[in-house]
Amino acid sequence: MKRINDLAGAKTIAVSGHVRPDGDCVCSVIALYRYLKKELPEARIDVYLEEPPAVFRILEDITVIKSGFNTSENYDVFFALDCSEERLGDAQPIFARARRRINIDHHISNKGCGDEWVVEPERSSTAELLYELMEPSLVDEEIAKAIYIGIAHDTGVFRFSNTSPRTMEIASELLKFGFDFSSLIETTYYEKTYLQTQIMGRAVLESVRFMDDRCIVSMVSRRMMEFYQVGPKDLDGIVNQLQGVRGIDCSIFMYETGTLEYKVSMRSNGVVDVSRVAEKFGGGGHVRAAGCTMNGTYHDNINNLSREIAAQLKRVRAQEQA
Repeated sequence: MKRINDLAGAKTIAVSGHVRPDGDCVCSVIALYRYLKKELPEARIDVYLEEPPAVFRILEDITVIKSGFNTSENYDVFFALDCSEERLGDAQPIFARARRRINIDHHISNKGCGDEWVVEPERSSTAELLYELMEPSLVDEEIAKAIYIGIAHDTGVFRFSNTSPRTMEIASELLKFGFDFSSLIETTYYEKTYLQTQIMGRAVLESVRFMDDRCIVSMVSRRMMEFYQVGPKDLDGIVNQLQGVRGIDCSIFMYETGTLEYKVSMRSNGVVDVSRVAEKFGGGGHVRAAGCTMNGTYHDNINNLSREIAAQLKRVRAQEQA
């Protein structure tokens, strides 16, 4: 698929992304929705996604998102963005029924799904990949905003190693639309509510270093979330804050989602391939950023993760001593 323009005859199209959508996922589905509305003005385009964080209300088309998945619709085309089929959550049955299923993603753990797929792990983000698949003449300011925010979020505002020369070229092309990029990033990436700042402070305060201080971990329980009156969307950025500690090769943050169930996020400076760690527990991601869901007690989960991380660090030490 060189362009998203081979959709002749499609009357109904659905777009969706992964559970617990992040910035790249939210912005990718919104950018594609707006693009398809311009390319196929007669078609009905539906967007299915869990309710995104409030910061993304800055996007003009954010209100089109349907967070209820109870539909018997058989779509002509279904776009699954930024994930494999397994991570579509409640949208998975809709994807399975679609007449044509297209998967667009950049995660190395995704081998492709559906009838057609474009999976390019070398891309910084799904938003970047989408931009390359779009007809330039159809990209407007609102699409450019969404693509820019998506790229910025998945690259840590162009700090992470997945930022390539092409990523910067695309960012430059997008800025030509003249939107206030500084305000967009401040509002959607850096700005935190008071309660979000409090829970982040608590998580950092209670963090623990281990494995010769090369790793760091913290956890937020459901009781803590209730006390601070926050939800999963308010925990974004904690794992990145932990990774910023000097001397840390790998950071782990997890929060309780159910009885003996935790959502795990991991970050790395590249010494540890956290995507390989996550895949061991049914998750995935990138070398420096990955996640999974784990069952068991907090300490059991840390022990299991530590075993996989230790095996990698042992190989690194051997190479360092060679």
